[in-house]
Amino acid sequence: MMRSALVALVVALPAHLAAQAAASTRLDGKLDGETRAAVMRTLDSAQTRGLPVEPLVDKALEGATKRAAGPRIQAAVSMLMSRLEAARDALAPNPGPRDIAAGADALAYGVTRKALVTMRAIRPNESVAVPLGVLTQLVASGVPVDRATRVVADLLRRGARDEQLIALNNDVRMYVAAGASPQSALDVRMRGLNAVLPPVGGASGGLGDASSPGSSTTGMKKP
Repeated sequence: MMRSALVALVVALPAHLAAQAAASTRLDGKLDGETRAAVMRTLDSAQTRGLPVEPLVDKALEGATKRAAGPRIQAAVSMLMSRLEAARDALAPNPGPRDIAAGADALAYGVTRKALVTMRAIRPNESVAVPLGVLTQLVASGVPVDRATRVVADLLRRGARDEQLIALNNDVRMYVAAGASPQSALDVRMRGLNAVLPPVGGASGGLGDASSPGSSTTGMKKP
C-alpha cells in the first residue's frame, strides 16, 4: 500500500522532482548518511545542468555493492558527472540521456571528446548511443582507441545500421573469448561488412587497414 502511494506521489511530481524522489528511494539504506547527502547534492547539481541522474545513482550503488568507502563513492560519482557534462557538450545540440550516458562511458575508456563530436556530426539527427556503446566495447575488448574510433566512424559514414554495429561488437567479443587477438577479430568481421556496405566517396573510407595484407587472421574463419 505504501509503495503504491509512493508511486502515485512520484507520478504527480514535476519531472525533476520525480527523478530526485526516485533516486532518493533507490539510495535509501544503501549509503551512510553523510555519503548519501553528498551524492544527493551531486544529483541535484546534475539535474540543474540538464544531465541524466540514473547513471550517477547506478555508480553510487555500484560503490555500495563493492563496500567502497564513502569518500571514494563520492569521488566516483563526481567524476562521472564531469564526464556526463563533457559528453553532453560534445554531443550538442540536443543529446538524449542515453547518448550522454554512452558518451560518458566512452570517455571513461579513453575515447576522445573529438571522437564524440565526430559521431554527432555523422549522425546529427539520430541517437549515437549504440555506436558509442560499440566503440566503448571494442576498446574494452582490446582494440586500440584510435582504430576503434576510425572503424566505427567510417561504418557510420557508410550507412551501417545499429544492428550491424551490435553484431560486429558481439562477434569481436566472441572471437576474442575464443583466443583471437582483438585486432584480428576486428579484421575478420570488417571483411564481412566491407562486402555489404558501400565505400565512402568511392574509396575504402579508411577501412582498408581492417583487411590489409599485414593483418593476421590465423586460426579464424572468414565469415
